[in-house]
Amino acid sequence: MRIALRIALAASAALLTLGVAQAQEKTLRIGTEGAYPPFNNLTSDGKLVGFDIDIAQALCDQMKVKCTFVAQDWDGIIPALQAGKFDAIVASMSITPERKEKVDFSHKYYNTPSALAVPKDSTLKGVTKEDLAGKTIGVATTTTHFNYASKTYTDSTVKGYPSSPEEQADLANGRLDAIEDDIVVLQQWLDSPDGACCKILGQPSPQPVDIFGPGAGIAVRKGETDLVNKLNEAIDAIRANGKYKEINDKYFKFDVYGAES
Repeated sequence: MRIALRIALAASAALLTLGVAQAQEKTLRIGTEGAYPPFNNLTSDGKLVGFDIDIAQALCDQMKVKCTFVAQDWDGIIPALQAGKFDAIVASMSITPERKEKVDFSHKYYNTPSALAVPKDSTLKGVTKEDLAGKTIGVATTTTHFNYASKTYTDSTVKGYPSSPEEQADLANGRLDAIEDDIVVLQQWLDSPDGACCKILGQPSPQPVDIFGPGAGIAVRKGETDLVNKLNEAIDAIRANGKYKEINDKYFKFDVYGAES
């Protein structure tokens, strides 16, 4: 009887241990673009790197789950999430009312402003609608920057691109008068040999919250409230324990989180 009881207890303990191990081995599949350095970028050997990737990994570590990453073209990233290709998007996606109709968001994990860049020999003096009248502006489509440019620069030609590198190349090659993007993305490009052609013209002011939203958040499928809550707790935790600052300082000389909200 005692032997049978011991066997039963041992089996129960083994099952419990297995259950804990399986829980700890839960995998969270992260979708990202891979064409938006320094936030996310796909290296020549197929590795995803950048601020978004490091933050996602830190959040997974905090939640005690395993992370896997999936590179996805920006234009199809929300449909791919909805189709179950991955569980969350960590790709510098601005939280906007339009997107909130399709996905649920964590609270922000960073917030940086928009800016415009032009060739160094440009005669443009400002970033208003009047300043850019008659000019051609390159912007990545399905972004808040594209929405802003299309709404604001109605006397200009706003040309859409699949991602930032394409618009940058056309500005460098003289096919555009200006491009609009996140100021950090623009500045990193301008600091590289490819961006030696160009300069920051200025930042649109004000930066309308109804277009740009409160910052970049992590998108999940509608109704996945438990995952949103866990992500929010993990964001708060890495902000508090210094991990966020460690990652921030690896890429930037200032706090990209922005004002507390």
